[in-house]
Amino acid sequence: MSEPAKSIAIEDLTEAQAVLELEHLAGLIADYDIEYYQNDAPSISDGDYDALRRRNQDIEARFPELKRSDSPSDQVGAEVTEKFEKVPHAVAMLSLGNAFDDDDVGEFIDRIRRFLKLDEQEPLTITAEPKIDGLSATIRYEQGHMTVGATRGDGRVGENITANLRTIMDIPDTLPGPDIPDIVEVRGEVYMGHADFAALNARYVAEGKPPFANPRNAAAGSLRQLDSGITASRPLRFFAYAWGEMSTMPEDTQTGMVDTFAAWGFPINSLTKRCKNVTELIDVYREIESQRASLDYDIDGVVYKVDRLDWQDRLGFVSRAPRWAIAHKFPAEKATTILRDIEIQVGRTGSLTPVAKLEPVTVGGVVVSNATLHNEDEIARKDVRTGDTVIVQRAGDVIPQVLGPVLEKRPDGSIPFVYPTVCPACGSNAVRDVNPVTGKEDVVRRCTGGLICPAQAVEKLKHFVSRNAFDIEGLGAKQIEAFYVDGRIMNPADIFTLEKRDARSSTRLKDIDGWGDLSAQNLFAAIDARREIALNRFIYALGIRHVGQTTAMLLARTYGTFEALQSAILSAKDEEGDAFQELVATDKIGLVMSRALIDFFSEAHNQDVLRQLLGEVGPVPVEAVRSDTVIAGKRIVFTGSLEIMSRDEAKARAESLGAKVVGSVSKNADLVVAGPGAGSKLKKAVELGIEVIDEETWIVLSDK
Repeated sequence: MSEPAKSIAIEDLTEAQAVLELEHLAGLIADYDIEYYQNDAPSISDGDYDALRRRNQDIEARFPELKRSDSPSDQVGAEVTEKFEKVPHAVAMLSLGNAFDDDDVGEFIDRIRRFLKLDEQEPLTITAEPKIDGLSATIRYEQGHMTVGATRGDGRVGENITANLRTIMDIPDTLPGPDIPDIVEVRGEVYMGHADFAALNARYVAEGKPPFANPRNAAAGSLRQLDSGITASRPLRFFAYAWGEMSTMPEDTQTGMVDTFAAWGFPINSLTKRCKNVTELIDVYREIESQRASLDYDIDGVVYKVDRLDWQDRLGFVSRAPRWAIAHKFPAEKATTILRDIEIQVGRTGSLTPVAKLEPVTVGGVVVSNATLHNEDEIARKDVRTGDTVIVQRAGDVIPQVLGPVLEKRPDGSIPFVYPTVCPACGSNAVRDVNPVTGKEDVVRRCTGGLICPAQAVEKLKHFVSRNAFDIEGLGAKQIEAFYVDGRIMNPADIFTLEKRDARSSTRLKDIDGWGDLSAQNLFAAIDARREIALNRFIYALGIRHVGQTTAMLLARTYGTFEALQSAILSAKDEEGDAFQELVATDKIGLVMSRALIDFFSEAHNQDVLRQLLGEVGPVPVEAVRSDTVIAGKRIVFTGSLEIMSRDEAKARAESLGAKVVGSVSKNADLVVAGPGAGSKLKKAVELGIEVIDEETWIVLSDK
């Protein structure tokens, strides 16, 4: 995938361009995190994903004052889904920085020595271990007994998968020995071996089920099942290599801790070694890389860690990763084969992804028959065509990708591939977001028919009834899946006509296995109880791209009624005039989200479903904002650094007093609160003659 605004060097970005690109990157990376961590279905390679994060970090380094509160630099994983109980991590489960060549490894060692002020004669021992490509998990023991197991989640809060982890034979229920600390958290990677993966897929194909794409997806999908019986039926394994909360530390080195895990009954990786310098680290890296194809599990690099734990403590963490560890990634492996077809798949978020259907070929010891073509720009740039002999590589040992054609082997009469502009699943328009920095289209084309697209339908319906949306008792993810398969609920409006249709059906809900007259009536009553719902929950339930709970509340408070919101967004459709400027200027909305709202409300299929839905449901306006304060109704811009209160606190206070916080200075702004370091916004406010006050004056004003 090409990086957003790649044509603009970071040193040439203006402050305004940087703001817009950081907004764009935050949304893009958040979407990819959900694909990888929640849906177990990544659509881009590790290298492309890492490039997006590096660009975000480099822009923040140049413009530190523009760092967003939702910056990807501070995020790990993705927010946990509603289907699992949340588990706060006592010690955060963070990510790792990356090294891509030998020089990066040398710089890593140099940084450690500089930070610890070690001279060249001071021994520095580093461990090197294979980087397992699976799903991170943490297991908590109290008094030697397993109590809770969880996924990484967003690094701070994970998903409770205790019952599923108990089914893995590699994970002991109790820890042996007399000197077990009162509290122990063992962390590691759940994975599936190649032989077991092949056997599982063969069984699925024989049963007429779709096979898993790769062992990582199989392991992640198996571990995040609501039915632990399904998990138990799948051959999952575990390697222990880290820890979380420990009431006492049994050892003072990384090596000692991992050996302790082995003594407690956990599998540890036998390829792990201790090294004394960069040369030894690179030698171990090359040795492990040479064994990669023969291992029974996937790895995508080698992880280096400072061995002494007191030095780990001193080094600490930076942003989302420790200073004392780094992942040295492997380069991709390549092969050539025939491209038989290009298939467009519609993802759960509506993304149209081109998939190359290949003549099966072995790449790095794994048979590959499908590969990503990334997006339509990449197909056009590489001019990949059906029938071509193509070069394939496994990127990060997860997603095979097509690098390009071997032109001298191209068959006569081949024609360029024409990318669809409508969704192949539902016929709705498929659009590309426009990068607000460069004016260029985003690389991903997405279906706009979110409410009716069958490729997105089940996930959209699950979101619609989720806890923070309609939250209909008795209608959870499992019931939604079953009702969709039966054809009972195909779109949100169907939920509220279910009882009427059921009364006319030859197969009544009460007669279906697992239901009954009482449970069916309880469900119908629960649905009726949600025919009136708070406007912000209604907006959030629609699953509009980029619109989360906070934005839904902001839209509800700004526009008051759903009719006013819909009218305002449709009025902004031409991206000109006051309606569009008002929408874009709203704090935390911006250009990208505004266009997502316009795309959603402009799609005819969505309008049809909304008409049906609004015939059954009445969104209730949120509590009216105050009008009895001196700042009620005013549009306020905050800029610069606030020193007395946080930016979020200041915005929340303004909104609670009836003001509207906007993100940019225009003639429509009424007041600018400027702290130290205020730049272009302050200058523009002065030019427009808008009232400007400092933070202390703002606090006095907001207390009136």
